[in-house]
Amino acid sequence: MSILSAIGLTNDSSNATKVRYAIVGVGDIAQEAMMPGVDHTGNSEITALVSGDPEKARKVADQYNLTDIYSYEQFDQMLSSGKVDAIYLATPNWRHAEFVIPALKAGIHVLVEKPLEVSTAQCNAIAQAAKESTAKLMVAYRLHFEPATLSTIEKIRGGEIGEVIVFSSTFVQKVDPANHRANNGIEAGPVFDMAPYPINAARYIFEAEPTEVVNAVGARHPQAGLGDFDDTVAVTLRFPGNRLAQFVVSYAANALESYFAVGTKGSIAMQPAYTYGKPLEQTVTIGQDESSHSFKNTDHFGGEMKYFSDCILNNRHPEPDVEEGYADVRVIEGIVKALKSGASVTLEPFSRTTRIDTKHQVEQLRAVKSPDLVDVSNPAEGVDKVPKN
Repeated sequence: MSILSAIGLTNDSSNATKVRYAIVGVGDIAQEAMMPGVDHTGNSEITALVSGDPEKARKVADQYNLTDIYSYEQFDQMLSSGKVDAIYLATPNWRHAEFVIPALKAGIHVLVEKPLEVSTAQCNAIAQAAKESTAKLMVAYRLHFEPATLSTIEKIRGGEIGEVIVFSSTFVQKVDPANHRANNGIEAGPVFDMAPYPINAARYIFEAEPTEVVNAVGARHPQAGLGDFDDTVAVTLRFPGNRLAQFVVSYAANALESYFAVGTKGSIAMQPAYTYGKPLEQTVTIGQDESSHSFKNTDHFGGEMKYFSDCILNNRHPEPDVEEGYADVRVIEGIVKALKSGASVTLEPFSRTTRIDTKHQVEQLRAVKSPDLVDVSNPAEGVDKVPKN
């Protein structure tokens, strides 16, 4: 058996050095950000689409000269078609396990958008399927491959700002009331949709796992025209060593995204911090001396797919794996409990076994232009590019 066959790739592909992907869910994130960057990865290609809207799927398929289109009900048929090696999953958060688990059982590799799922129970079910599968799973933490982010981690690891004891972040945007995120409750709201960014950032800044949701406070702004959930949420997390992380996420405020890592010698500010489609900006302050650096805009999505395909082709374990996905959902679940109870929530003990490798995970593919979107639009009012899960 060849190595390609052993890891789930066959000679049926027109190019055996490329991983063949089915795009599952052709909403805004897939159309705007992931699909345009696949071609220039050099090791990946799109061979199929899976969608609940056949007309939209047909129009998108025409843009990429694709002929294989499947409905969600035909997902198993797609898995057994012999035409795909992996899927990129961009369905709503609460429909991830529904597709991840059958794909893994079929030996099909999975690149799944974050959050991994909407409960730790579902994450554990995915983890069990991954353990039993020959296929690989990666959660799409695109910033784990982005140069500005990795530079920040390296500076902190190098002790440039001393011991980091405070993390603070604001990540807010105005969401169009017509968007599905505004009408599907808390699981589509900012806690699940936006909070993974500051949660994940705090975890890689501190290189530790939070032990407690100290508090979580929600607010609703009727003028925003959103659904029955807290459109703005403020959270404080406690990390080992009496370190604190605070952040605010919102669907009701003018767009802003930033974070600050504050240490005993200095600080690092990232603003923008989480976006794609424009350069990220880093400001380092040591004592009273300040320096700033604008990092070149890169293709975050093509970069993460290139990395994952390289892991598949070379039989390497991807860093942002099922454990990384679970780590954030563990915190989100605690935040939801704290919002409901109004009390602090102690998180179950958890240790991450793998951290970001800043030397080998950096990807610097050039940014690409998005095509005309088909029957979808960016969820944010008045913003061309915002990070969506």
